[in-house]
Amino acid sequence: MFIIFFSQSPDFRVPVSTLRMKGILPSHGDAQLQAEALANEVRAYSLRVPFGEEDAKFGFNSELFNTVKKGKTLVEFSSPNIAKKFHAGHLRSTIIGNFIANLKESLGNHVIRMNYLGDWGMQFGLLGAGFEQFGSQEKLNVNPLQHLFDVILNVSVLCICVLRVSDVSFTFKVYVQANKEAEDNKEIQLAAREFFQKLEQHDSQAMSLWQQFREITVKEYQQVYKRLGVPFDVYSGESFHQEQAREVVQLLQTRGLLKTTERGTSVVDVSAEGDMSSCSTVLRSDGTSLYITRDIAAAIDRKEKFNFDEMIYVTDKSQQNHFLHLFHILRLMGHPWAESCRHVSFGLVQGMSTRRGEVVFLEDVLDEACARMLHNMQQATTTKEMADPGDTAEKVGMSALIVQDFRGPLEADYRFDWDRILQAQGDTGVFLQYTHARLRRWCHLMMEKCTHLHSLNGSVLRLSSHLVASALRELPVKGSPDDVAQARLRLFSGACSVLASGMRILGIKPVEKM
Repeated sequence: MFIIFFSQSPDFRVPVSTLRMKGILPSHGDAQLQAEALANEVRAYSLRVPFGEEDAKFGFNSELFNTVKKGKTLVEFSSPNIAKKFHAGHLRSTIIGNFIANLKESLGNHVIRMNYLGDWGMQFGLLGAGFEQFGSQEKLNVNPLQHLFDVILNVSVLCICVLRVSDVSFTFKVYVQANKEAEDNKEIQLAAREFFQKLEQHDSQAMSLWQQFREITVKEYQQVYKRLGVPFDVYSGESFHQEQAREVVQLLQTRGLLKTTERGTSVVDVSAEGDMSSCSTVLRSDGTSLYITRDIAAAIDRKEKFNFDEMIYVTDKSQQNHFLHLFHILRLMGHPWAESCRHVSFGLVQGMSTRRGEVVFLEDVLDEACARMLHNMQQATTTKEMADPGDTAEKVGMSALIVQDFRGPLEADYRFDWDRILQAQGDTGVFLQYTHARLRRWCHLMMEKCTHLHSLNGSVLRLSSHLVASALRELPVKGSPDDVAQARLRLFSGACSVLASGMRILGIKPVEKM
């Protein structure tokens, strides 16, 4: 057994057999002498490294990462629909996609973060037709997304008898019902189809209205992403691939992959046996494209433009069949790189609500997290004085939402519970921030006194983090010789750096005080 003593009790124990197996110690000879020589070398090295500020790359230089394959990774995530407020349902894709991008980047990959907006399709036919009848340019300038939301509600009056009310949850139910009713209302379907055909034909008036919808939506979304601390390299969308979608259809036709159904739609056989038992529709009977048609075109364009080594789509599990079809069609078209495309799916969040009722928009969730966290901080007796409590509450509230998303299996649905999410103890984002803040503050204090550690008054701070707290119990700094105290302080400083780096990979901004 290889044991390093910085004081009377051992700090580290490692089996000699393991060290010999790894080639750190010779395979034969006096193990005791070899272990003592290694211990002296470790002691000397631990005291050579000067104290300094937290290194954001600390912990990433391990040789364990040498075998990790590196390359160019394109991650498509978040991807909300334009002309709508940011729905809370897109939060998981945003959180998980940001984590994947951060993780890939930290491992040395060149990462391209893409937000592929739902900015094309029949839903814009419904919105465009509704805006022509109920829209107001003045109201659009004042509160853009809310007015577009109201337009859809006015369209719903043509389908179902509803009253305009202020209850957000009811309003959203009306919105959903309006879209369902529109599917069966021939008059609305005709108006929507005609407007979308104008878009596909690049009618100047229809395109101008659509462009306005897109610009105001992206502008508002960017404010939400800024608040979440989520960056994007590329804002793309289905609309970018209209012409390419037509080329895809022609190529499928040329390769003999396109079949026409009795209803006049164009489909591709994606069945394993090639018996048309499973088909993917790529063209409507009126000749307009579908989501998967534009996805095929987008994938081909991204490969040509970015030459990625892997492409990752982050969406909920309801789209699993869509991506199975997408990758299958790409392979049928002769694109072997389709094997490097992956779909990371996740479960749904159930019961997400605020004090006002069922949540519709993400801003409601973020505001609620911040407000509840600020209230909890004001009630806690251990809260430290800080320059901007609201900013700290915002960061800790975001941490709580993010950590909650990673607590269970990724594909499992989970029930949203504010009380559990904002707990100060246990495996929560609040606890993680609290641990980092206390460890950070303690390390700064010790570093300032590093030449007089033996004379510090007060007991060693019991950090809430289970592992670090255990280490503090076993490896006390107070009362230890200076060289031992400095070595152990370096251990805790490194733990603080690793904790902060891990939080950043999750998409969490570490706070200094709580």
